[in-house]
Amino acid sequence: MSRIGKQPVSIPAGVIITVDENSVTVKGPKGELAQPLLPGVTVKVDGDTLSVTRQSDEREHRSKHGLMRTLINNMVVGVTEGFEKKLEVTGVGFKVSLAGNSIKLSLGFSHEIEYKLPDGVQAKVEQNTITISGIDKQQVGQVAAEIRAFKKPEPYKGKGITYVGERILRKSGKSGKE
Repeated sequence: MSRIGKQPVSIPAGVIITVDENSVTVKGPKGELAQPLLPGVTVKVDGDTLSVTRQSDEREHRSKHGLMRTLINNMVVGVTEGFEKKLEVTGVGFKVSLAGNSIKLSLGFSHEIEYKLPDGVQAKVEQNTITISGIDKQQVGQVAAEIRAFKKPEPYKGKGITYVGERILRKSGKSGKE
């Protein structure tokens, strides 16, 4: 039995979970999320808890058991608290600004990069720190990864876009004389 899959998901007050034959919908104070049900997995709501069970011990059903429970738990956390990722822009002359529903990045290229935020994702910019927030964990992580991909941190000077708290392995560079 999956260690994660057999744990029940607690449903906090103010959250409504609806289970159809092929999808799970979670409504909360911050919004609404839907997830299609994976084949071989059944979801049942009992009062203020939700349990996920699998139909058989086939390899495919075992692999989807814990995944489905985690996806539902992430939806519950998203509609109650939300998710956020912080990115830090490091480098001389690197600038970040927010213009409406898009982020403008000046990263040492000959042109300025403009990244349009998808629906359901918000951003805040404070000096050279970008905070991306939303209710969908997958979407917040994807947006953060796409912004980071514009200028990944380089190992010699550490310039680029990093997650806050990310450790960059630094290289010494040319040694010249020993």
